[in-house]
Amino acid sequence: MMTLSEMRRILNEGDLRLTKSLGQNFLHDGNHLRRIVAAAEIEPGEPVLEVGPGLGPLTELLLEKAGRVLAIEKDHRLVVLLAERLGDVGHLTLVHDDALEYFRREERNWSDWKMVANLPYSVASSILVDLAWATRRPQRMVSTLQLEVAHRLAAPPGADDYGILTLLLQLDYLLVSWFKIPASCFFPAPDVDSACVVLCRRPAPLLPDSLRDTFRKVVKTGFSQRRKRFLKLLKPNWPGSSAAAIFAELGLPEHIRAEELSLEQFVALSQRLGPGADG
Repeated sequence: MMTLSEMRRILNEGDLRLTKSLGQNFLHDGNHLRRIVAAAEIEPGEPVLEVGPGLGPLTELLLEKAGRVLAIEKDHRLVVLLAERLGDVGHLTLVHDDALEYFRREERNWSDWKMVANLPYSVASSILVDLAWATRRPQRMVSTLQLEVAHRLAAPPGADDYGILTLLLQLDYLLVSWFKIPASCFFPAPDVDSACVVLCRRPAPLLPDSLRDTFRKVVKTGFSQRRKRFLKLLKPNWPGSSAAAIFAELGLPEHIRAEELSLEQFVALSQRLGPGADG
């Protein structure tokens, strides 16, 4: 397994200066790397997606477990290094691309895949949402990201961290566990605290595909001005009288704010507003 000293050596020999804008904080602690792989529960033959492999310390462990690994790296310099180090491994596919652009461009069936990655913090939330909202989303996502993002994923209704990201991920995934990772486990050490989250796809969807856009619209509308009454925010897109009747049917007070509704209540609201109901 790659050590911190080896990581430094590779960077020095290649005269590589890490780029903060790409979120290049590489996890080097062996115990946490093994813990991440264990959390993925990779079965023999399973395909694994890795975003931002960097110098490949996690990639090496994934290759020991997975049937195949697709690693997407944006930095061309690191792609060259990874190809030199791991290019002869037959079940590794190394792609030089921007992961967000790749996911939005490629229509791919991820339903049998697991995503395991030390995600670049600047795009971690966007990547998780894009994969979670893919038509055929991964069965499990194990991701290292900022601690504050982990808090948002785990937040209950009414909490300050509860919001759009919470609901867009919880619609299809259960946060089964998460653990903190100290900054000292990364090189260079980031300025923020980190955590690894384990998200498992729900056994059955809470909404049919036909209502997912409604759910997203309802959630984003509700948190567009989170201190305002939810019903008032809905009126421009849905007739006020019908929205008020739905609130009454669901037992929601007219003065309630979006941050006070549970995931299940957002689902129920989306089911009743439905496609074509917006005015």
